[in-house]
Amino acid sequence: MNELTVDQAARTALEEIRKRISELNKINIAVVGKTGSGKSTLINSVFGKEFAKAAVGEPVTTEFCRYTTPDSPLAIYDSPGFDMSENRPVKVREGLIGLIKNGIEKRDMDQAIHCIWYCINTAANRVEPAELEWLTEFTEENSKYNVPVIVILTQSQDEEKAAELKRLIDSKNLKVKKVIPVLARDYVLRGQVIVSSYGLDELVAVMGAVLPDDLQKTWQHVQKAALQEKVKFAQGIIATNAAAAAAAGAIPIPFSDAAVLVPIQTTMIAEITAVFGIGVSKGFISAFISATIGASTATVLGRAAVRSVLKLIPVVNVAAGVVNAAVASSLTVALGNAYVLIMKKIFTGEFTTEQLETADGRKQIEQIFRSELEKK
Repeated sequence: MNELTVDQAARTALEEIRKRISELNKINIAVVGKTGSGKSTLINSVFGKEFAKAAVGEPVTTEFCRYTTPDSPLAIYDSPGFDMSENRPVKVREGLIGLIKNGIEKRDMDQAIHCIWYCINTAANRVEPAELEWLTEFTEENSKYNVPVIVILTQSQDEEKAAELKRLIDSKNLKVKKVIPVLARDYVLRGQVIVSSYGLDELVAVMGAVLPDDLQKTWQHVQKAALQEKVKFAQGIIATNAAAAAAAGAIPIPFSDAAVLVPIQTTMIAEITAVFGIGVSKGFISAFISATIGASTATVLGRAAVRSVLKLIPVVNVAAGVVNAAVASSLTVALGNAYVLIMKKIFTGEFTTEQLETADGRKQIEQIFRSELEKK
């Protein structure tokens, strides 16, 4: 495998990205709460307005609708808000337990309820005894099925009130994973931000802790609220692929054969892209490859490209003409770190993928990659 063109590598990477996303397991979250509990704002803030706009609801029980989009492995099971003075709380509890049992009986991970968010509006000033009783009864019954329950205190702009409500709920020793105060959006009064949003990053981290391993990639793919959680997960992907690259270089590879590392690095790029949940084009991937391991040549990790790139890594003996385990690992880590930095910039809106396809964009990519190489 002496030569691989940038175009070939980009096409392969794009196919791998599509494959990785299509293989993500479905994640199903039930969101429950009284009328005015702030469920919609919470869902939009965690999963993005794009999901909310595109989601189509399908009734699955008399009390629950399943909201999905064609392009997302996420399903939200939502029940319209209810009032504790009605008979509906009983129906909601029975419907939710029915959904849980149905998923377990089918033995299909894609049909199971993986987590339940129960929302309470902190700004409503009090939690009714009937609501605490509902939560107690539901969590007791749910304990037979062990589906994680997270109580989310929405609209918690008054942090003292939120802390007091959290203490009250914690004192009931409910069978829940966590009680989390959240302010999903900045609290603005007369055009001034009075309280900045908070709590979403904690919710994302707790979800990562309670979900099974098979759903970790899916969770990072769908959540749009905690960039650092995505970065942390991506660092694990880089470490895994760097180890694979080191194994490939255990017997030193001649520069002319260094393209054997490309499948490992392509897989890494695909996995990181899936984690960030960012749509990318072949043009963007081509720009990234040509500005990094293509070293501005037509081939990827050919002899000239490798020699050019490795000159930037401290203590590498370029004259030896081989890529050993340490060099293979360092190159893969630098490439992965550079890609994560670029994904971060796209995620935060600093760049668009289209801007990075331009000549100036490629220079930006090259500078980021060179900076990462020089750290090795």
